[in-house]
Amino acid sequence: MSDLAPRPRTAIERSRDRAFKHPGNDGRRAYAKGMLQGIASMLGPRDVVVDCGANMGAVTEILADTGARVHAFEPDPYTFAKLQVGMAGRANVTCHQAAVGASAGTFRLQRAEGWEANPDGASVSSSIVAGGRRMADALGVDVTVIDFPAFLQGLVAEHGRVAFVKIDIEGAELDLLEAMEGTDLFDHVQLLVAETHEKKFAHLAPRFAALRARMAARFPITRVNLDWI
Repeated sequence: MSDLAPRPRTAIERSRDRAFKHPGNDGRRAYAKGMLQGIASMLGPRDVVVDCGANMGAVTEILADTGARVHAFEPDPYTFAKLQVGMAGRANVTCHQAAVGASAGTFRLQRAEGWEANPDGASVSSSIVAGGRRMADALGVDVTVIDFPAFLQGLVAEHGRVAFVKIDIEGAELDLLEAMEGTDLFDHVQLLVAETHEKKFAHLAPRFAALRARMAARFPITRVNLDWI
């Protein structure tokens, strides 16, 4: 038996623990982890993928390991710095310090209650959407938001298609997906997965429900899956 002390866990490994090991939500997180492993097994160097809400890079790293070209978006300056460190030296990863939205601009990123005491843990709950549960307005920071449909159109024009898009942006996915509905962008994305946040933004629940119904009517879950974690 080795007497060596265990290797300290990296920021990305700790971030992955938070992403896929959450008490009370084990079933959905196990499902998401298995889905991601399946997706990664089918990606290669010719593919282009996008990680929206990359945080410290738990999903970005898995996607990058496939050799695919990865665009990772993270708006919070604190978290983005850790994402950059984790992705350093990976030529196939482009890190963007920006949020993604239906249109471009500057928005206030709302941080979660307790962020100052535990920025690593609380960072996954930051949002550019006001009115969410357990948010601390005083801790907000202004961030750049890009026009994501336009960005995606640029990738499609350059590469012909996008293999995978992950959207986990704490409520902002509602406006973004609604904006994408009226375009043909979904036709050029092989698989899009998103986590929706009805419970966090109760006042938006009817719109989330309507969006889910429309997406289910148009696409199989192998094309658009709104149950990412």
